[in-house]
Amino acid sequence: MPSPLNYSRSRLPFRWVICALLFFATTINYIDRQILGILAPTLQVVIGWNEVDYGFIVTSFQAAYAVGLLGMGWLVDRIGARLGLLIAVGMWSLASMAHGLAGTVAQFALARAALGVAEAGNFPASIKAVSEWFSKRERAFAIGIFNSGSNIGAIVTPLFVPVVVGMWGWQAGFFLSGAIGLVWLICAASLLYSPGQSRWISEQERVALSAEREESPAHSTWWAVIGDRRTLAFALAKFLTDPIWWFYLYWTPKYLSGQFGVQLAGLAAPLIVIYLLADVGSIGGGWLSARFIRSGMEPLRARQRAMMLCAVMALGVVGVVNATNLSVAVLFLGLAAAAHQGWSANLFATVSDLFPKEAVASVVGIGGMLGAVGGMIVATATGFILQYTGSYVALFYTCGSAYILAWMVFRLLVEAPRPAGSAQRK
Repeated sequence: MPSPLNYSRSRLPFRWVICALLFFATTINYIDRQILGILAPTLQVVIGWNEVDYGFIVTSFQAAYAVGLLGMGWLVDRIGARLGLLIAVGMWSLASMAHGLAGTVAQFALARAALGVAEAGNFPASIKAVSEWFSKRERAFAIGIFNSGSNIGAIVTPLFVPVVVGMWGWQAGFFLSGAIGLVWLICAASLLYSPGQSRWISEQERVALSAEREESPAHSTWWAVIGDRRTLAFALAKFLTDPIWWFYLYWTPKYLSGQFGVQLAGLAAPLIVIYLLADVGSIGGGWLSARFIRSGMEPLRARQRAMMLCAVMALGVVGVVNATNLSVAVLFLGLAAAAHQGWSANLFATVSDLFPKEAVASVVGIGGMLGAVGGMIVATATGFILQYTGSYVALFYTCGSAYILAWMVFRLLVEAPRPAGSAQRK
């Protein structure tokens, strides 16, 4: 049977162009959501937010993102990764621009909700595209590469936001980030097709991908997927660990500003270090499970081993509690971000190991929804904890321990006997 791993080396296989498109979409996705975290200290003064108000604004995004993930996952499995992603990017670009028109807490919350619904389409569509374009061995690595765009977005944002805000005001930052998404939309429209529809791949690549696709069942109902124990395993792992990433994304700038007196212009350097380390974790985590698979390990077992190593690494974030200078705090936060991204690359890859391609976006959407619900709970709780205690200690201890718990829950549910009639992966 032909294998995608044996494509001709005479040119770059087109699947890596697809991966690059997904990478840039994810980068833009995180620019649009990270810009609020960068501007939070400024907007807190300009508009008069307190910690509870900010927590409410973040929660409004999470609530909409949760609902959007469930709906977008279902939709993408029916209209395809290409159309789903194009619609999502167009919608979230316009929603990002709408932030520049907001002037109250309620208006920002509404703009964040619109952004959340639209951005929910990115990961279901991208993971589905990876399951169509990549072999089992390469999937976690490909996911790690495109998911590293989230860190690049977090790096780019603090570099351009202070410049743009200094020249044209805070509204311009939101307008520019939305415009970047529309540029991506124009570029991707002619390239982002499924393997069966693309005119850019060789016949050898097409046959190899078709052969692997035949390994999956033709159809799995949404109700069968949602009732599967393995869906619950993925969803609970997301519920326990996604909020940690949201916490790092939204509260790291505020933590560095409040704890070490870092001002807006000075946030770029520490955030770049943190998210560069996160990039290493994202790509390295995907590479690690690929290495385990090449050594003869079954794919799902390889993902679980890589996830366990990332969970242990994530424990190190508790060191932030005793950090007395900025450099030490940044190092601990960077290693924690790397651990999360390595964990995430492998967790996402387990979906294509466990379910047919026709159900991948739905499972990712279901798990992402529960992760967003967890993020909503944690964002609201964080706002109250910081408002009334001013301490990050309990928050960082929670961040460090969440991954070990999630790994144990995931393994227990995945390896437990499954009920008859559950969605089967052949």
